[in-house]
Amino acid sequence: MIRLLLADDHPVVRAGLRALFSAEPDMEVTAEAQTAEEAVAAAASGSVDLVLMDLQFGGELHGAEATRRVRSQPGAPRVLVLTNYDTDADILGAIEAGASGYLLKDAPPSELIAAVRAAAAGESALAPAVASRLDTRTRAPETQLTLREAEVLGLVAAGRSNREIGQDLFLSEATVKSHLVHIFTKLGVTSRTAAVAKARALGTIRKA
Repeated sequence: MIRLLLADDHPVVRAGLRALFSAEPDMEVTAEAQTAEEAVAAAASGSVDLVLMDLQFGGELHGAEATRRVRSQPGAPRVLVLTNYDTDADILGAIEAGASGYLLKDAPPSELIAAVRAAAAGESALAPAVASRLDTRTRAPETQLTLREAEVLGLVAAGRSNREIGQDLFLSEATVKSHLVHIFTKLGVTSRTAAVAKARALGTIRKA
């Protein structure tokens, strides 16, 4: 039996997932969490095999960091990200945090069920679009932003200054400027505004 924890701040989404999995003979929803903090705590109970983790919650803790905390626990359950976001920054953040899979919420029920079984068995479970994007990054790494560069540009898009970005990411201003130089070079732009616009068009960071 695959014991599931549903971590999503929308009750309707959790109810729909619970109904879907309750029809499967080898799956059981044993816990739910409406915040990332609750998800981390519930995952530590020892009664969960797999966490279905959203990336965006109402509190300060987001899904990627919650995934990292879950996976750092002794005997940690596996994590399958289920979200609406498919930017490079979101995907890389989740995978680097230890997620076994990454699916979008518009995935067909059969695909989601198959992904749950695969992730619970320790296999990779990526949505086709996500797998394609990761493959593209592997083929042309010199033109792709790193996770840190995507984080920096995401904060630029939020209107943060270099000093504020440095404080948020625990970097020096010089390091932030260095990241921006690399970002401009990779994107072929000469300004912060142009970098944000192009990254959003490419799906590297979230649109406003």
